[in-house]
Amino acid sequence: MTMHPVFEALLTRAKAKPMIRVAVAHPCDALTLESIAAAVQAGLILPLLVGPEAKIRAAAAEAAIDIAAWPITDTPHSHASAEAAVALVRAGKADAVMKGSLHTDELMAAVINRACGLRTERRISHCYVMATKGHAEPLIVTDAAINIAPDLRSKADIVQNAIDLAHAIGVAEVRVAILSATETVNPDIQSTLDAAALCKMADRSQITGALIDGPLALDNAINMGAVTQKHIISKVAGKANVLVVPDLVAGNILAKTLSFMAHAEAAGIVVGAKVPVILTSRADTLESRIVSCALAKLLAEVKLFKGVGK
Repeated sequence: MTMHPVFEALLTRAKAKPMIRVAVAHPCDALTLESIAAAVQAGLILPLLVGPEAKIRAAAAEAAIDIAAWPITDTPHSHASAEAAVALVRAGKADAVMKGSLHTDELMAAVINRACGLRTERRISHCYVMATKGHAEPLIVTDAAINIAPDLRSKADIVQNAIDLAHAIGVAEVRVAILSATETVNPDIQSTLDAAALCKMADRSQITGALIDGPLALDNAINMGAVTQKHIISKVAGKANVLVVPDLVAGNILAKTLSFMAHAEAAGIVVGAKVPVILTSRADTLESRIVSCALAKLLAEVKLFKGVGK
């Protein structure tokens, strides 16, 4: 298996940590079971399978994967699988949750349930950790999967979630660019106003742990040539390693453009819940799925150390 050096470094870092117990919701297809088997072989997770037992065993037989050592919690359908996986976390029997062959909405509905889910005081958000050509450190893009049109309060949580993830995976200096279409504040463009407010929130320690600047257009967030040409003075511009997008549409387009046109590798994780939530797509490579488990392992260690998710 050939990986980008950034992903290899993340995997090496994660392998040095104790394995985590992962409740896998509805692993009823060969692809999910293959991903689980690869993550187990890599020394990342101890899977707890949650779903209709007959379907799980049929999928395992199809994929020729031995699941004898993996406990199964039998459930009647996908909704029940999501709820039971979350219940294992709440009971202290799992350290993370992983999406199997069910819709993301089904799993996240159980995660965000106010009565029996995994909410914290933070807004839950999604991060892509990307390995891009010519860069020696991870690039985090948020939020491209959960928050459709976040307001300023939600964006503050999205930024803090990304910063916490960056620290958990070993980023030494976190440099956050709040993206918009321009690097100047324009009263007619709400995302520039939000960016300016987020920067002031960081000045007042309402957001901590990173250098933050914005609004920044994508070019002057990641390209020093654009920064020089536009005479921008910033500790973030040109070298951002966290990109915060205005909304889900922009984030989804950015992440997929990087993946499918710039050939970046991407691994996804949900942050802001009591434990990490591993969200994978059918289009993800096996390497991306393994690295997503590595991200969960690194993030879970920090959360457990802090007493979160107990």
